[in-house]
Amino acid sequence: MTQFRPKYVTFDCYGTLTNFDMAGAARRVYGERLSPEAMTGFVEAFRGYRLDEVLGPWKPFLEVVHNSIERSCKRIGIAFKPEDAQRIYDEVPTWGPHPDVPAGLSRVAKEIPLVILSNSMNNLIMSNVEKLGAPIHMVITAEEVGAYKPLMKGFEYMLDKLGCGPEDITHVSSSFRYDLMTAYDLGIKSKVWVNRGHEPANPYYEYTEIKDIGGLAAAVGLETALKRA
Repeated sequence: MTQFRPKYVTFDCYGTLTNFDMAGAARRVYGERLSPEAMTGFVEAFRGYRLDEVLGPWKPFLEVVHNSIERSCKRIGIAFKPEDAQRIYDEVPTWGPHPDVPAGLSRVAKEIPLVILSNSMNNLIMSNVEKLGAPIHMVITAEEVGAYKPLMKGFEYMLDKLGCGPEDITHVSSSFRYDLMTAYDLGIKSKVWVNRGHEPANPYYEYTEIKDIGGLAAAVGLETALKRA
């Protein structure tokens, strides 16, 4: 565990803090229409197309979901209905945190400001943030930035808004492809990977691994200080 104590701890929200259940939502909509094998293929296609959809010019997140579902339907060979994409999108603000998040975040928030950089919309994210159970210093969305992660623009915007450099923060995510690869390329040395099982480990990107947010205090050098308090 690194003992670097950052000025800010910055986070991905969806998947890392919020239990971002896109796979479950897709199964709730399409599970009765597809065989188990086809459903597995649909979920994987939906995951891949979501990433592809955020790599171009910014668009509302509903369009990201809509286009990803439409492309997944085409790939699997079933009819696409716009109301199905809307139904999945409408689930997003109802999702709360992973069970380990409220206590783990609260421990760190007592000492270091917490910042969220999320691939979300201004009117969507706050419902999820309010469920985290800890004070958040700042929330920045892809809508505010005009770009989605893994593009660098959001990270650069965040650093400018915080008035600090990459050497001043610890960035926390469960995803290499959306967050930690970009953080590495931008020179953010202090990175924490929350191993939620979304992606395999990749030590090339020089991070501290934790199994859940309960391990974050130690990863940012607070464990000893908190024990002494």
